[in-house]
This record gives sequence, C-alpha cells and structure tokens, in this order.
Amino acid sequence: MSRNSTNNSYVKDMSDVLAGPTRDEAHALSRQKPYSKEDVLNGDLTGLGAARRRFLAGVAAAGGVAAAGALGGTTAKAEKLAVPEWSKSMGRPIEPKAYGMPSKYEGHVTRNRSDIFVNKQNFSDWSMTPIQHQKGILTPNGLIFERHHAGVADIDPDQHRLVIHGMVKRPLVFTMDDLTRYPSVSKFYFLECSGNTLTDWLAVKSKTVQQTHGLLSCTQWTGIPVSWLLDEAGIDPAGKWILFEGADGSAHARSIPVDKAMGDTMLIYAAGGEMLRPENGYPLRAFMPGWEGNTSVKWLRRIKVSDKPWHLRSETARYTDPMPDGRWRQFSMEMECKSVITNPSGGMQLKGPGLYEIKGFAWSGRGTIKAVDVTTDGGKSWKTADLEGPIMDKCLTRFRYRWNWDGGPTKIASRALDDTGYVQPSVEDIAKSRAIAGFVQHHNGIFPWSVSAGGEVKNAIA
Repeated sequence: MSRNSTNNSYVKDMSDVLAGPTRDEAHALSRQKPYSKEDVLNGDLTGLGAARRRFLAGVAAAGGVAAAGALGGTTAKAEKLAVPEWSKSMGRPIEPKAYGMPSKYEGHVTRNRSDIFVNKQNFSDWSMTPIQHQKGILTPNGLIFERHHAGVADIDPDQHRLVIHGMVKRPLVFTMDDLTRYPSVSKFYFLECSGNTLTDWLAVKSKTVQQTHGLLSCTQWTGIPVSWLLDEAGIDPAGKWILFEGADGSAHARSIPVDKAMGDTMLIYAAGGEMLRPENGYPLRAFMPGWEGNTSVKWLRRIKVSDKPWHLRSETARYTDPMPDGRWRQFSMEMECKSVITNPSGGMQLKGPGLYEIKGFAWSGRGTIKAVDVTTDGGKSWKTADLEGPIMDKCLTRFRYRWNWDGGPTKIASRALDDTGYVQPSVEDIAKSRAIAGFVQHHNGIFPWSVSAGGEVKNAIA
C-alpha cells in the first residue's frame, strides 16, 4: 500500500479494492453507525457498502484508476431503485414433475459443432463445450463435449450387456442391474479429446475459445473400477492388453495396456449426479482418467484380454502422431499439462482501460496443477496467477489474475506447471519434437489472445 500525502491515509492497490474490506476493517465497521438508506436500497445489510464507497473514493482521490469504472459500475447520481414487473406478480407455477432447465436468458450457452471442419453429414463430428461461459470446474451434463463416429446410439439399459472374455479364466456377462449392485465410486476428472486445439496449429482458424479448446469438460463420474470385474474374471498372466469396444454403429474400440485397466480405469454409468446422457455413452462407458477421450469408449459392450494390442483403425489411421523421422507415434494416450485463458478470450470486447480479472482453466493428465503463470505483455514477463481450490488429480483447476489494462495493444496467455515438474510448452517447443502435418494431436502449447487498442480480443496463435 502507498502513503497519500493529500488525505494523510493509506490507500491499497486495486487488487485489494476488489477483495473488499479486510477482517479487521469489517470488525471495526460493525461498531459504526447503522445502515444507510443507500445500503438498504442496494440490498447491502452487512454495513460494508458505505465503507467500500469511502474506500473507492479514497483511491480515486489518490490518483488511481477511476474506481467505479474499474469495477464496472456507474458514477451516475444514485436514484430510487425501480420495482420491475416481475416483482409485482406471481411467478410461473411449480410443476408436479419436471426436469429443470436453464433460464431462457442463458439460451446462448450451447454446445456447438465445429465451424472449421464443417461436415455435410450429421453422424461423425465434434460438438464443443462453451468453456468461456463455464463458471466453475464442473461442466453441466448438457454441455459436456461430444465426439461421435456413427451418431448417438439409443440403447435400452434393460437389454444392454457387458461381456468380459479372451485370456481370462472365467468369461463373464453383466447386465446393468448387475453392475449397479456393486458399491459405487465417484471421482472428479477432466475429459479431453486428443484433437482439442488441433485446428489452430499453423494458422488462426477458430475465433472463440469454445472452438479452440472446447473439446474439454469436467465433472464427477460415478461407477465402479474395472479392476473389480477383471479380478472376478481372472486375467491370464500373459494378458498384457485389453480391448474396450462400444455398442454404437461404428463399434469404436481401443487397445489399453493392462496396467491402466487395472489401475484407475472405471466403468461409468452416471455423471454430474445423474445417469449418463445418451451422447455421453448411456447406459455404460469406460473412463480412462488423464488419457485422451477416445480411449474412454462409450456405450461399452465388450472387454477382451489379449497378449498384444489390436492395431485398430483408431490406432493406425487415427489418433497417431507424425514424427520428424517419418515414423508415426502410437498409443500416446496421456494428455499433457495444458492451460488456456477463457476470459477475456476470442470474440470478447473489453470496455476500455481499467482493472480486469483474467480467468481460465489448467489441467494435466499426469497429476495435479501446481502453478499457472500469466503474461499480459506478449511473453516478455510472467506473473503468478491465483489457483482456486479444490485442486484435484487429473481435474480442471481454475486460475485468476487481476490485470490493470492500460489500453494499449498486447497479447495475453497462460502457462501451467504440474506436480511432476512438467511445464506447458510453447508451439515452437512442440514443433521441434514433432512433424508439422497441418494439424497436431495433443496440442498443449501456450495459446495467446491479442487485445487491440479498441479492446477487441482475437486468436493470436500464429
């Protein structure tokens, strides 16, 4: 804090202004006069409203940024708060039975298909999570991203079966009733497609963070460990790989090392406190924490144990990485440490110089996020952002940084560090170790946004 010779008082910086009065300040205020009329009209019955106004006035007098503008408020003369129409009438009736939906005023928050690779058919495509509108680390079920190869399967849970066979002592068949009788386990994890951000590798293609990074979601997943069922089946010691196959029309399948399957892999039948949505694999899917989304096979119908991988189309023609020596990398399933600023991000508009809170998400398939740095000068300098708890293994972590924008053009970006010591690389770092093929799987490079003098925010990856 700095000394102000004009009013002989101490003035905090603007980050403290946003934080509000300290505990000691609040305690002192509690002994002051009763609430003012203005506090009552503004709904502030804590006694802190008047203190904050006096505090902001002190900041302005000290020559700081315009207090009201910095907080997005107004300096207009206080007037009597109008009573809106919805306060003068009854609301809509309470329905006897209903599934709650978002407010009609939030209708713009939707899961959107790709606007880069525009498909002429409607069965094999992506639809992205609007992470610029996500307020916390949990993605609403209706906004969890999608990736389909043959449309959305409509499966009757009473008819669905899961088979475990191959190199096992006891082949087994399970109904959904069988599986839900096991003690359930719930875990918070992110889910990310290996193709997340691939469109914006060599040039700017996408306008918003939903299109660049929206193949990313996070929720609480509920089910049972795969290891419980594999233990019952009895894996042959020579069994080293396990096939997970879906029941949709594409029969999407992946080869998974037995160590992963017996480790933290789960069979999921619920997410976000309710049964899975059809587009997310209802009634049953596999889930591989920290691994690329295509390994978490949806509509799971078959688990087969073998002594070698299957080298399926999804493991040769797809989900592989070109390398500089001409070979292709297979089974690169772990999603590396990554972060992105979601606010402000592409397509947004800053309303003039002043104080803004930079917000975003960081995640790592290798473990937990330990730190996030933010640059507001195009990478010339980096400052440590605040991490918001809870910070969990293989889960989204929210970060925040208070930025006083001076109104000049600049670039902003974030850089994450996980608990293994891995630092999110630059695009140049990735290019040194992989071949450039027009796009890249596992694109976890630092992603910048440009801010113009007029406040327009744009994709600045290249």
